[in-house]
Amino acid sequence: MSTYDARFRVWRGDTDGGELTDYTVEVHDGEVVLDVVHRLQATQAPDLAVRWNCKAGKCGSCSAEINGRPRLLCMTRMSVFARDEVITVTPMRAFPIVRDLVTDVSFNYAKAREIPAFVPPSGLGPGEYRMRQEDVDRSQEFRKCIECFLCQDTCHVVRDHEENKPAFAGPRFLMRIAELDMHPLDAADEAGIDRRREAQEEHGLGYCNITKCCTEVCPESIRITDNALIPMKERVVDRKYDPLVWLGNTIRRRKT
Repeated sequence: MSTYDARFRVWRGDTDGGELTDYTVEVHDGEVVLDVVHRLQATQAPDLAVRWNCKAGKCGSCSAEINGRPRLLCMTRMSVFARDEVITVTPMRAFPIVRDLVTDVSFNYAKAREIPAFVPPSGLGPGEYRMRQEDVDRSQEFRKCIECFLCQDTCHVVRDHEENKPAFAGPRFLMRIAELDMHPLDAADEAGIDRRREAQEEHGLGYCNITKCCTEVCPESIRITDNALIPMKERVVDRKYDPLVWLGNTIRRRKT
């Protein structure tokens, strides 16, 4: 096994401020950035704060920014960098700093609580739900989300405009609304929940300008923009402006 010394610049600090600190750390073949950060903790910076759990790309805990790009530390191989390259590791910029590489992502949990849950269809009991396989497959893509919040971090509406946060749920949660809206068994309408109206008026769907940056950083390769956000935007526009859709919805409401 060959080794080499890599140059790292790691952000150190807390809510009161901080700075990038230079380190030289030994790297072994086949390692990922998280391995090197752990070696840095073990040999030079025992007080370095970094959040991690599974080290398998499934818990979403070790989100950070590597050379300015939102990534999972455990899924970013050292082999993608030149050996003489300086690797800069910083916390996610869209969220408040706790300490070092750890950020306060409670914003995301607050947004999750604002979204009404799946509404079971009336008249069906446990084990009686039936869906076409294509509908199962379509929803399953979105359920691969590991809530690493990299999509939230890279979305410029959240990242660059703090004032937007109260009115904008971000791609992860707009995707959740889209998933529920396209779910054939979700009885939200019967419960008086208009998911399309809520997406636009309460969760800021209109702020999204479909740059696809959220899709580009997703470690699960979910096509957030193409398969969730754009179709949701189309359904919102249809509901608001298509006269035939408006007429159909009006007749349906009168019948009920």
